Amino acid sequence: MTKPKVPTRPVDWFRRVGTIVVVALVLWSLLDLEIKWERFVDLPADVWRVSVLMFGQMPFDETGKLLAALWESISIAWLGTIMASLVAIPLSFLAAENLVGRPIAWVTRQVFNLLRAVPEVILAIALIPIFGLTPMAGVLAIAIGSVGTLGKLFYETAEGIQPGPIEAVDATGAGRLQRLRWGVLPQLLPEYASFVLYRFEVNIRASAVMGLIGAGGIGNDVAQALRFKEFGTAGLGLVIIILGTIAIDYLSGKVRRRIIFGPSAATRLTKPVAVT
Repeated sequence: MTKPKVPTRPVDWFRRVGTIVVVALVLWSLLDLEIKWERFVDLPADVWRVSVLMFGQMPFDETGKLLAALWESISIAWLGTIMASLVAIPLSFLAAENLVGRPIAWVTRQVFNLLRAVPEVILAIALIPIFGLTPMAGVLAIAIGSVGTLGKLFYETAEGIQPGPIEAVDATGAGRLQRLRWGVLPQLLPEYASFVLYRFEVNIRASAVMGLIGAGGIGNDVAQALRFKEFGTAGLGLVIIILGTIAIDYLSGKVRRRIIFGPSAATRLTKPVAVT
């Protein structure tokens, strides 16, 4: 009795060609960047030397000045995030296909893509000649850059809403604004608030980086300290940035969980479940 012939497995050419292309791009990138691999041998010693310079003798008497600069960075990030939210929320409704249709949504999405493609640092450099080396340049750079990201998150959330509440509002004979107010917004606001807080966390880091080019905040103090070889001040500034960012991330995370899951969020997420 002859054994049945087992069919051969078809060759997945797409996967093979894709793997070859990815490997070739990685190798090409490594060769094109002209990385000096021998420098990695001296990396631990260099890191130790810089760490001693920056964190060995930190001038703690300048803590108050650096904390004030950190607060300026937080203020820049918060104001830019709020301004971006006020613009992104109404525009996101024009980008949701289930609310306005495909042609209008496509045009609005391209606006978001354009704003999201330009880094905040480039926007700040473009705004500095207009507003000077002031925090206002940083605020507007963060606001413009955040509109693209928040708009994308907002319209994707709007396209996933439940149609039931909207149909119930339509059954009462409500107009377009009433439909939006009572059928759409109650489903979106908790998620929108969570996205705004998350973007605020990201913008704090962006505001610190933009301070390096003179757009205000603690990054400006760190850049000045490095420029004049005051490594202890720069190290203290980095420590304050790290601790401040961790604290804000922690508080923002608790607020986001409270908004999404309700008052008992912390208890429900941390309390172990009893197994009977």
